[in-house]
Amino acid sequence: MTAVSNVAEAVEANPASHLHPIPSWDVADHPLPTGREEVWRFTPLRRLRGLLEAEASGNTLEWTTQLPAGVSLAPISAERARELSVEAPIDRVSALAALNAGRGVQLDIPADTELSEPILLTGNGTGQAVAEHLVITVGPRAKATIVVRYTGSGTFADKTDISVGDGASLTFVAIADWDAGTTHGGHHAVLVGRDAQVRTVTASLGGDLIRLAENARFAGPGGSLEQFGVYFVDAGQHIEHRMFVDHNAPHTTSHVDYRGALQGQGAHSVWVGDVLIRKVAEGITTYETNKNLVLTDGCRADSVPNLEIETGEIEGAGHSSTTGRFDDEQLFYLRSRGIPEDEARRLVVHGFFADIIRRIGVPEVEARLMIAVEAELEVIVGGSAQAVSA
Repeated sequence: MTAVSNVAEAVEANPASHLHPIPSWDVADHPLPTGREEVWRFTPLRRLRGLLEAEASGNTLEWTTQLPAGVSLAPISAERARELSVEAPIDRVSALAALNAGRGVQLDIPADTELSEPILLTGNGTGQAVAEHLVITVGPRAKATIVVRYTGSGTFADKTDISVGDGASLTFVAIADWDAGTTHGGHHAVLVGRDAQVRTVTASLGGDLIRLAENARFAGPGGSLEQFGVYFVDAGQHIEHRMFVDHNAPHTTSHVDYRGALQGQGAHSVWVGDVLIRKVAEGITTYETNKNLVLTDGCRADSVPNLEIETGEIEGAGHSSTTGRFDDEQLFYLRSRGIPEDEARRLVVHGFFADIIRRIGVPEVEARLMIAVEAELEVIVGGSAQAVSA
């Protein structure tokens, strides 16, 4: 697995599209956005300014780790981090993250390692500007679950690369559980090995502004990719997820399912998904979906699914997007059986998120996320926000 090393190779490897900026390690190749660019038009750039013009600070998050035997976590040089990366940065935020981090950190799971316990990494921000580059390498036929949780406060620029070897199985969970006022911008790149199985779960529940881009492609036939996400957007928050699945190998599969709930004046979510099926990607199957549940007035959910198909020799491809308020029939059904309206609303939202959260496979993480959802619901169930009328 070798990373794209220069712009010429990047142009060859990536589609010419306004949806897919050419990856580059050079910050100069990612000019300061104006907001008129397609990939930036939904983002409140003034609020992201701290990540677009950040200088090296030398700060890092305060990390606590739980590493099973045989797994290593160690700093590496910036040059080595580039060599191991899946792709170069795709935007100014991630390019600055890699530059200002000054080095990388590699989490390595050797070949044929099968872990019964999850790898737990928790990074806590202390109000400072932080840039970090995490490289995850999973050897052939290894099996592991990795949970990365972000807490605390600050301004965080994130570049994460995940290379999964042939025949390996990985579940990667990223939880943004920031305090109020935090800004987090990042780029996660995933490479799925031949006959490998990869599942990613992204949860965005806190902070002031979160903008995450996740790109994925395949290193050979037979790879399977599942990408699940949940987000809860409160008053004044902006949470943006941008997905790109590049089916660049035949007989591969992908499934993207992101779900979000919004409540409070000025709550704004953005989900942009794109699946590219190249000419060589015969016999593939893919589906992407995004669902948004609007809990109060004053919210805005932008959802833009895209599907680009260059060959007709596929098993199946599709996408869907829905945005709406509570299901009147569900609420009526529950209330007709004596369940109070507040509790009925709570149950509907629990069911909306539980279908995604239960797929994580780590009981303590699943329970923590459901508790976080419950805490978010206290705003509306407690009556401090005006619910959308049935």
